[in-house]
Amino acid sequence: MNITILDDYTDTVRTLPAFANLAGHDVKIWNDHTKDTAVLADRLKDAEVLVTIRERTPIRAPLIEKLDKLKLLSARGDFPHIDVPALTKKGILLCASSHAGVPSTSTAELAWGLALACVRRIPQQMAQLRAGNWQTEVGYGLKGKTLGIYGYGKIGSVVAGYGKAFGMKVLVLSRETSSKEALADGYAVAKSKEAFFEESDIISLQMRLRDGTRGIVGAADLARMKPTAVMINTSRAGLIAPGALLEALKKGRPGMAGIDVFDEEPMIDTSNELINLPNIVATPHLGYVEYDSYNILFGEIFDQIVAYAAGKPVNMINPDVRK
Repeated sequence: MNITILDDYTDTVRTLPAFANLAGHDVKIWNDHTKDTAVLADRLKDAEVLVTIRERTPIRAPLIEKLDKLKLLSARGDFPHIDVPALTKKGILLCASSHAGVPSTSTAELAWGLALACVRRIPQQMAQLRAGNWQTEVGYGLKGKTLGIYGYGKIGSVVAGYGKAFGMKVLVLSRETSSKEALADGYAVAKSKEAFFEESDIISLQMRLRDGTRGIVGAADLARMKPTAVMINTSRAGLIAPGALLEALKKGRPGMAGIDVFDEEPMIDTSNELINLPNIVATPHLGYVEYDSYNILFGEIFDQIVAYAAGKPVNMINPDVRK
């Protein structure tokens, strides 16, 4: 089968052990990124199978309508970037594993790395060292401080464990069911959203972006944070109201932020005001971009392709196209 993989920025997919699963198939990998429908349609004109890497390229109706040879789109996790009704109308099957039960450590580790980088001002001190300066400011320790986990799911629970290991008090703000799980795990649950933002020294956003969570953190919430507090977002930029984090950092509440996600990605505008603030640490959506996680991710995606080729598709999102 003709298989096309989009957006492999670092040309890593072919180096993964899981890539061997596609032996015998004709695989084309694109390393650059484009959202241009005409360009994508040309790249995918012979593709029978399309592999997307998370949400890097939107797969919408104007593009789908042009893909006459495409039979399968194999993905993993959430797929807000994919127009499922348009795929179904075109007779294209979408298979996407939910990765249930898979440890969510890579994003949790990055969130913790961002937290440490912020409180100890690691990037800022490194820049000063390169400029010939020595010990230009004093950071903060974590022991005894309060770690706020907003969204106690698979990743949030792992980050909470890191906070506990560092001697922090863990405070959770989440849905009722998740809050009960947090209590069972020995963590405190915030009395209110207001108290959560006021009491936390570090807040880590760990929830999915849905209609109900879009903009769930607003300017008023950020204004309640301490001037020494840190906001960490390795989930989705849309969880914070547009422009709210930029303005809050300018005003000094919170004092710093560590972010791995942006409203538009890839974000390669070096003049972007947010990434140029002195009190921010920013990374280019690296949460899941880790070799072991990649192998798990693509292992599931490629297994779906193998199952489809064998006439026994799995993880079907729109099975009606098979009727």
